[in-house]
Amino acid sequence: MADSAKRAIRLAFDRAAPGYDASAFLQREIAHRLDEHLDGMKIEPDLILDAGCGTGYGIPLLRARYPKSSVIALDLAPAMLRETLRQHGPKGWRKLLARLTPPRLTAICADLERLPLAHHSVDMIWSSLALQWANLDSAFREARRVLKPGGLFLFASFGPDTLKELRAASAGVDGHARVNRFIDMHDVGDALVQAGFGGPVMEMETLTLTYGDLADLFADLRGIGAHTVLDNPRRGLMGKLAWRRLGENYERFRRADGQLPATYEVVYGHAWASGPQKRADGSQVIEFARRGR
Repeated sequence: MADSAKRAIRLAFDRAAPGYDASAFLQREIAHRLDEHLDGMKIEPDLILDAGCGTGYGIPLLRARYPKSSVIALDLAPAMLRETLRQHGPKGWRKLLARLTPPRLTAICADLERLPLAHHSVDMIWSSLALQWANLDSAFREARRVLKPGGLFLFASFGPDTLKELRAASAGVDGHARVNRFIDMHDVGDALVQAGFGGPVMEMETLTLTYGDLADLFADLRGIGAHTVLDNPRRGLMGKLAWRRLGENYERFRRADGQLPATYEVVYGHAWASGPQKRADGSQVIEFARRGR
């Protein structure tokens, strides 16, 4: 991914960090659903990497499940890491104690595609809604590099039907994309195998948020820093005419209850830092499932 795109992403999330949690209902819900995927997994990690930690909402979930583990909180945006430490770092006398003992929570500002960690140094990687902002092949190779043999990689990301209403409504409005292009679950599974992971399991579910009007949807997207569109070189705000056209186009999706839907296709995956499973004919095994609630 181009450095200019990285800078735009970092800036968007830096600006969003102070008020991020107020708009991050969906992100919190998906973090809890990702945590459910750990039920029944036999793993006791000493060191966990929260890759793309945001404001650190996943950290208490990981601490509750693995109370003896240390956590590295990693994010591209420095302001997100400051929020993570403010909310989840040691406080009071614990700050003094942390200076004398190895830290249970370490914050690192870095790129998922260039992890500043040693080979085979972490036992588990957790990544909730961060991979869609990275080059998937590069991020997967780095995850495989830093995981210890037998380590677990668990993640949630967005699939191609995410914000499909907004994509359809914006088509032809002013010639500029309004929604990122997300990768299909099957291609994500293939990328895991190509990166050297074993036993990939992929699941998908669709979640829908509803809004009274389009402005509320955009307010939420701005609130979480997700208004950055990687393939949109345009600068500046949408013009009044384009905004009116977008609103008119989106109206065709208004439901019988008077609400405007915003669909999110959520892709969950996990794999192990071991050789890929193969059948007798040499083909590789990837398990796919549609998640039911």
